[in-house]
Amino acid sequence: MTRTYTHPSVLDGIAAGAPWADPTMDPADIDWTARRAAAAIPFPLVDGRPVNPYGPTGIRYGRNELGHWGEQQCADAIVTAVDTEGTRWLLLIERGDGHGWALPGGYVDPGENPTAAAFRELAEETGLTLDAATTPHTRYPARYVPDPRASDEAWMVTVPIGIDLGTGHYLLPWVEGNDDAHRAEWIVADTYHDLTAELTGTYGGHVFPAHRDLIADILTD
Repeated sequence: MTRTYTHPSVLDGIAAGAPWADPTMDPADIDWTARRAAAAIPFPLVDGRPVNPYGPTGIRYGRNELGHWGEQQCADAIVTAVDTEGTRWLLLIERGDGHGWALPGGYVDPGENPTAAAFRELAEETGLTLDAATTPHTRYPARYVPDPRASDEAWMVTVPIGIDLGTGHYLLPWVEGNDDAHRAEWIVADTYHDLTAELTGTYGGHVFPAHRDLIADILTD
C-alpha cells in the first residue's frame, strides 16, 4: 500500500514561514542539481522527486514530520569525559518533543560546516561552550539517521563530531537543558548497556531511536 502523509506540524511550519520547512508542497519545484551536489550521501530522483537511499520508511510520498525535502544534513556532538574513578560519561539531552534522550545536535545552517554546527548546537542545548579551534575533536563520516519522523522523500543525515574532554574529572562540566532540550545530563556510558540502564533506572527514559545505532557504535569503538 502506497502511503502519502505530511504531518500537521510541517504544514504549520510552512504557514509560519519557518526556515526548516520548504514552502513548496511539490518537490519537483526544488533545484535538485544544487541539493544533490551538496548532499553528504548521494540519493536518486524519480520523476523529479527525491528518494530516500535507505528506504522504504512506510510513507512513500510526503514529508512525514520533516520539513526539508530530500536530505537534511545535521551534526551531532558526542561529548565524553572520564572521572577520577575511571567511569566514562556521555552528555545527552532529553528532547523537548518527547522522542527520548539524544546527542546534542541539530541542523547544519546554510554555509555552515558540520563541526561548527555541532559546537554551536552543543552550546545552545546544554550551555557547554567549547572552542572548536582548541578543543580536541574527531569528525566521523556522515551517516544516515534512521529517524522515525522520516519518509521516503524526506530524511536525515548526520555528521557526528566526537569531543573527548579527557580523564581525571573530579566534577564534570556543568550543563543545563536549553533551546530544544528539556534537560541535559551526564549519563554513565562505560558500555551501551550501562547507558540504557542509567536512563531507564534514574530518568525513566530511553535513547532517541534515531541515535541508538550511532551511540552504540561509538561506545564500542
